[in-house]
Amino acid sequence: MGSTDSKLNFRKAVIQLTTKTQPVEATDDAFWDQFWADTTTTVQDVFALVPAAEIRAVREESPSNLATLCYKAVEKLVQGAESGCPTEREKQVILNCTRILTRILPYIFEDQDWRGFFWSTVPGAGRAGLDDDDGARPLAESLLLAIADLLFCPDFTVHSHKRGPDSVENMQSIDSCEYIWEAGVGFAQSPPLNYIHDLNRTELLRLLLTCFSEAMYLPPSSDNSVLNPWVTFFCSTENRHALPLFTSLLNVVCAYDPVGYGIPYNHLLFSDYREQLVEQAVQVLIVTLEHDGGVPHRPSDDYVSTGPENLFVNYLSRIHREEDFDFVLKGLARLLTNPLTQTYLPNSTKKIQFHQELLVLFWKLCDFNKKFLFFVLKSSDVLDILVPILYYLNDARADQSRVGLMHIGVFILLLLSGERNFGVRLNKPYSIHVPMDIPVFTGTHADLLIVVFHKIITTGHQRLQPLFDCLLTIVVNVSPYLKSLSMVAANKLLHLLEAFSTSWFLFSAAQNHHLVFFLLEAFNNIIQYQFDGNCNLVYAIIRKRNVFHQLANLPSDPASIQKALQRKRKSPDVISRTSSQETVSMEGSHPAVPAEPGTLKASLVAMPGIDKLTEKSQVSEDGTMVSVPKTDSPHTVSPDQSVAAGTSDTESNSGRDNEVSVCAHLCAYVCLKAYVMLVKSISSCYQDVFYTEAEMERRRLSSASSTSFWAPTPEWVLSWKCKLPLQTIMRLLQVLVPQVEKICIDKGLTDESEILKFLQHGTLVGLLPVPHPILIRKYQANAGTAMWFRTYMWGVVYLRNVDPPIWYDTDVRLFEIQRM
Repeated sequence: MGSTDSKLNFRKAVIQLTTKTQPVEATDDAFWDQFWADTTTTVQDVFALVPAAEIRAVREESPSNLATLCYKAVEKLVQGAESGCPTEREKQVILNCTRILTRILPYIFEDQDWRGFFWSTVPGAGRAGLDDDDGARPLAESLLLAIADLLFCPDFTVHSHKRGPDSVENMQSIDSCEYIWEAGVGFAQSPPLNYIHDLNRTELLRLLLTCFSEAMYLPPSSDNSVLNPWVTFFCSTENRHALPLFTSLLNVVCAYDPVGYGIPYNHLLFSDYREQLVEQAVQVLIVTLEHDGGVPHRPSDDYVSTGPENLFVNYLSRIHREEDFDFVLKGLARLLTNPLTQTYLPNSTKKIQFHQELLVLFWKLCDFNKKFLFFVLKSSDVLDILVPILYYLNDARADQSRVGLMHIGVFILLLLSGERNFGVRLNKPYSIHVPMDIPVFTGTHADLLIVVFHKIITTGHQRLQPLFDCLLTIVVNVSPYLKSLSMVAANKLLHLLEAFSTSWFLFSAAQNHHLVFFLLEAFNNIIQYQFDGNCNLVYAIIRKRNVFHQLANLPSDPASIQKALQRKRKSPDVISRTSSQETVSMEGSHPAVPAEPGTLKASLVAMPGIDKLTEKSQVSEDGTMVSVPKTDSPHTVSPDQSVAAGTSDTESNSGRDNEVSVCAHLCAYVCLKAYVMLVKSISSCYQDVFYTEAEMERRRLSSASSTSFWAPTPEWVLSWKCKLPLQTIMRLLQVLVPQVEKICIDKGLTDESEILKFLQHGTLVGLLPVPHPILIRKYQANAGTAMWFRTYMWGVVYLRNVDPPIWYDTDVRLFEIQRM
């Protein structure tokens, strides 16, 4: 009954605040204490009892009351940080103030006139306890420093080292490095678990994340030098707890084991408060690592970042001990692999849901700490990251609400593929059994990667088209090091070439031929550098030799071009992946399905082109990388990145059936591609980078009736046809096809195993053209990708924080929230 009364009293206080027309004096403690004196209010209660409409009403009609409420709540946090919260009542006051500020701050940020309020000087919040205006801190700084102090408050958020009557420690002299939350990087002692401390830390981290979320209420901007003032201050030298807090967050995340002792269904019997803390910790980590401040290692001229040094980035970049790298890598791999775990008892093992945040954290680690990246690639441990990423990509390929997850996964693989060791590690046999709906094969991790990529391209959602160039770039990067592809993977690559090289598809859009260039480059790399072990690929090339002959003899006269385009027009204009059920799906595949009704999705800015994402490096004889100047090579993809390509849900064993079914699906995206090209022709590259998906869709629909599309010409076809890298493959076919045919005739062979045995022991030494230099396209940071990561990261944070719904139904401007 008392709990009901206290909630009623809290609700009355909220009503009084919204109905009072006169400002309430800050000295009226009896009134303000009603908001945080209650001992039974939860964060869910606060969100339920303080409606959004009433917060906005106070903001508009009684701004002084809202300002005083914020100031008084911050004042309580500052007082608690100074006193150390020795009593239970003071701890409850701190928690209630934390919840109220978490509820109110998003409505402060959504109003442009209010955003500067927390950065104004408020009397009474002085520096070092001074109340004079000369030494006063902005309210935001006082709040952030108080949160940092409270996160290392003995007996509130950390385990106290003192015992006895004189157990209250001086918060001003406390060494928070002795109170790091978990053993791991730079800290060897593991404090005893205390679920109360975990809950209190979670509440404070939630408020901290809310403070940082001002970035959500600013529109996307190409100016990467605009820093988040909340993050900038919190990660600066002004925060004396920066190092222990960074270490605590990282260690808590990487040390977390959701399975524990492995007792079945233990997550249904006991509450895991550590999981809530880990989720908030990883979100705070990735947000604080968003801006790199003054770190000078960026290679790209168009990536400009100014401002004070970000200590969190600094500490991350300075981790160097191998045992620390091992701890971080094994922790992230354990958590990323957790959702893949299969047990005999259904749903008996706890499955985490914050894998997207973990992928962003792994990206940041590799981006800011090159020693960590080299450590990851030094051993086969990188495969413990690769397999879950491929699992997530395959699982999300048909879900239009998880486009962002697809992008971050592909970005990570693009980053890794720029290093030689990644390609070498892919040759390790793939023997574990991960629940993926892909064809069964016996081979290596390289085969797994190719099979999953083929699945994404052929059965993925249409919004994944911009990723096709990235996926094939990854294949090209690793191809010189792939020692033995399986027959399944070889056939998948040839199937993609067959689909992308049909004349009507090549003539449908100005950039479609780039996909063929990527695949031919991959084949050339394998033939020139790994011929001996790749008899399966060589056999597949011989079987599909007509595809290469058709490419070499591709007609370029106007009549042939028009005939090819007429064939495209005879195909269905729109083929829905979600309703294509007339044909039998290929083994293990599922058709793309729409998102569950009511699913929320955060929009993303458009991805930059592959030439903006990568820079070319040539591998020299000693194995070092040498940058290659950019040229107008026909397979250097232009800023127009959105490749209009997609394939069907079906793949028969017949090559011709494959071509027809895949090409039928490809034509469904030609209109979208043509439209994007039209937009590109009238706007700069950077303007297009910042179109949201919703804007692109609206523009596509609004111009659907336009007929002023690009048209292929004979000159255009000849400009890239003569540069197709077919010499190596044609020489291979010229030498091997007669030999294979002769063996088949002489021995009457019908079994391909004998042909494979012949190819396996064959050689082309001295018969192929001089090996071309290995060309690697390495990821490079730029303003476009920085903006993409910002929108994606905050979109994930928004959608993951639904209990309580911190930002729900507020005027977010960084992205759009769409209900699927």
